[in-house]
Amino acid sequence: MPTAPQIDSETARHVLWHYGRPGGFRPGSFTQKLMEAIDAADVIHTARLRAAYPELVDAMNAAANDADGTARLTAIANGSASKEA
Repeated sequence: MPTAPQIDSETARHVLWHYGRPGGFRPGSFTQKLMEAIDAADVIHTARLRAAYPELVDAMNAAANDADGTARLTAIANGSASKEA
C-alpha cells in the first residue's frame, strides 16, 4: 500500500492561496494552471495528475473536501503540524 505524500509548507501556502485562505502565497503561472486543472479534473484525470503531482493533489483534496483540511494546511504552512496528508 503506498504511503501518503508529505505536504511541504510551500505547497500548503500555494493551495491556501488558490482557495483564497489566509497565509496563502501565489505560486508561479505553471502551478496556478496545474491547480486549475486539478480542480477541473474528473476522477480518471485526477488519478493521472496525482501520479505526477501527489503532494499537490492531496493538498488540494484536503482543502476542498476535508472539514479540517485548510486548518491542517495552515498549520503545515506555519511549520506547526505534521506534513502528512
